[in-house]
Amino acid sequence: MISEAGLSFNLIQTERQNHARELVQGLSLSEWDGIVTVSGDGLLYEVLNGLLDRPDWKEAVKTPVGILPCGSGNALAGAVNQHGGFEPALGIDLLLNCSLLLCRGGGRPLDLLSVTLASGSRCFSFLSVAWGFVSDVDIQSERFRALGSARFTLGTVLGLATLHTYRGRLSYLPATVEPASPTPAHGLPRAKSELTLAPAPAPPVAHSPLHRSVSDLPLPLPTLTSPGSPEPLPVLSLNGGCPEQVGDWGGAGDAPLSPDPLLPSPPGSPKAAQLSPITEGAPEMPASSELLPPTPDIPVAISTGGPPDHLLPPLGTPLPPDWVTLEGDFVLMLAISPSHLGADLVAAPHARFDDGLVHLCWVRSGISRAALLRLFLAMEHGSHFSLGCPQLGYAAARAFRLEPLTPRGVLTVDGEQVEYGPLQAQMHPGLGTLLTGPPGCLGREP
Repeated sequence: MISEAGLSFNLIQTERQNHARELVQGLSLSEWDGIVTVSGDGLLYEVLNGLLDRPDWKEAVKTPVGILPCGSGNALAGAVNQHGGFEPALGIDLLLNCSLLLCRGGGRPLDLLSVTLASGSRCFSFLSVAWGFVSDVDIQSERFRALGSARFTLGTVLGLATLHTYRGRLSYLPATVEPASPTPAHGLPRAKSELTLAPAPAPPVAHSPLHRSVSDLPLPLPTLTSPGSPEPLPVLSLNGGCPEQVGDWGGAGDAPLSPDPLLPSPPGSPKAAQLSPITEGAPEMPASSELLPPTPDIPVAISTGGPPDHLLPPLGTPLPPDWVTLEGDFVLMLAISPSHLGADLVAAPHARFDDGLVHLCWVRSGISRAALLRLFLAMEHGSHFSLGCPQLGYAAARAFRLEPLTPRGVLTVDGEQVEYGPLQAQMHPGLGTLLTGPPGCLGREP
């Protein structure tokens, strides 16, 4: 599909963690129109942090980036797929849809979240920051990676069987405007024959040599020639890989969703708003030494460049009075930028790539295991907020601070485990550029 579209490219296979970050740091970006990862979300995380670690990060981060989904979660690809007007897809279908959109061309500004960790180091996120159930499942399911997307299903079942609660404090700077629903746009042709392809192959372009090209790949597969590229392209063989009742939530019975009491933080000392005590429902595991082990030394992409976080005071200092603080026992906390947490999980249905918001979702303790499972089943359709779950909370924010008060746990940024401890983050609207293809209209027939 890419060859028929007349796109010239160079394919590189990464060999180790953070390899992609190193490659883009030394790339002559003026010779390329964009960078596309053929992977899950983790490789794009490396690419973006590598771009922001360059001396010329202001120009480098505007390099259009895209993704062809070949991972387990494929969250960003799921959001691109929805933006393009396609029905939800997995495996080969999702890959073909995203390839089609890539060939069509076009992009959108991409919001990036700068995350300051407990040690003071900073990394940039295009997807999510997670603590609690979501990050536990993500990291503990790594040993099932060979199962593809099914690893999360298995991980969720195991996570529900050993459900933990975590005490913590969540503070955020509320958004001044409410997130808007996506606006339907023009439909997208579904058939390859409807594409307006380049009339002739792109002319050859002289590129600086890269560390590893497609000719080095040990893949005994038939090959195609990319127009304008001297190396052959291997034909990769890729594997493809709810109830919505409002009762039986546990804890608070059938009460409708009620917001947590929110108290603005006074100057000098942010005052925590206590969460409603829950005395019923399935017993949850207390915060104790039986929780997950301390975070090991994990190599993650850390960026030294990027714009300053003008909305954030130094980590550990008091927050401004216009921030809101919640304190209590949580099952999970999720800060997400795009709409999707996975290719088939729509965590923030109204989120857009460039809405300038970080969407905060949390689930308080007291929810039953059955109710939590029902939330995730409804999330496949983005209908979890309409279920009336009293433990589910949401806020649209411009910045937030998360302070775990449980001594052990797992924190992830874009699915990558980071050091455990307090962190804070600020959204930088439109800092990057995402190759999305043209917008589509859901439900339109070919």
